[in-house]
Amino acid sequence: MNYTINFTWDAEADVWIATSNDIPGLVLESGSFDALLERTRFAVPELLKLNSMESHPFSLTFLSERHERMVL
Repeated sequence: MNYTINFTWDAEADVWIATSNDIPGLVLESGSFDALLERTRFAVPELLKLNSMESHPFSLTFLSERHERMVL
């Protein structure tokens, strides 16, 4: 099973936010992309257990998106 995790940059809060349509309850944030990646790796198995999803091997796909406004 593959789960997709979306990382989105929130410029106002100055944090990365992790969410997933595949994993109910996954909402994490961190000022560091790498720290959020690690937090997500630890949180996903726990959330899958809490959501009573079957225990099976799984993979995670991380998609990141960051937009910045620039002025010339």
